[in-house]
Amino acid sequence: MHADGSIQSWRDLCAVGISRHADVVSPVAVDAGHDQNSGWPIHGFIVMHPITSDHLDVTTADGHRLGVYRARPNLPVRGSVLIVQEIFGVSPHIQAVADAYAAAGYEALAPQLFDRIAPNILVPYADWATGLAHARSLDPAQTMLDLEACRSATLCPSQVGLVGFCWGGQMAYLAACRLSLRAVISYYGGGIPACLAERPRCPLQFHFGAEDGSIPASDIEQIRIAVPQAEFHLYPAGHAFNNADRASFDAKSAALSLDRALAFLRVHLD
Repeated sequence: MHADGSIQSWRDLCAVGISRHADVVSPVAVDAGHDQNSGWPIHGFIVMHPITSDHLDVTTADGHRLGVYRARPNLPVRGSVLIVQEIFGVSPHIQAVADAYAAAGYEALAPQLFDRIAPNILVPYADWATGLAHARSLDPAQTMLDLEACRSATLCPSQVGLVGFCWGGQMAYLAACRLSLRAVISYYGGGIPACLAERPRCPLQFHFGAEDGSIPASDIEQIRIAVPQAEFHLYPAGHAFNNADRASFDAKSAALSLDRALAFLRVHLD
């Protein structure tokens, strides 16, 4: 966090509490109320706790092995969350997102979905065309196998949510339709209108940027009409407003969306 208190990265968000009722990110008071059984905070501010992270390998039903970045809180977990990558791989940003959800009380697993192409792929942000080609080369059915294997590998297989970004936002929608999940959150997922013949089986929350040049407003409206039961949020920001490593990062929108996402998980996952 900068000296002026401004939020410049997801790692900053790990170090602060986020008000449930305002679009301002504020430091946490250490005497916030806590649940007596779990030790986790209740109401008001979300208290961020120390975490532990590691890497593991997971084997899918078709015998594929993929790497997974895992972050866990150093207290009993609220539940488990799968973090689904952008077209750039499990980047430091995606790892930081997993860390933030772990700091809020969830076991977070970020699978390396490009391992179907080659292990440990990381695509530079400037080379987005390569990342897009990688994503388009994957069979969504195999991606669902990868996500299902990760769901089964969590501490709480019957209490799993999923958060996906960009291409991962589209995969999040498909996962909501095909997998046994408690809640799914999709950030600026392109291509979702092509998937609307499939119907979600769990609660859904969508986050879109009103200035996103890659997702027309007509697409968002089409999704809203097809999935009226979902929760929709629109921000005065562009594509990838949640990624602090890109020029499109919008700190205010990222903080508010995280607040809303955590509140959504509290309702449907805890």
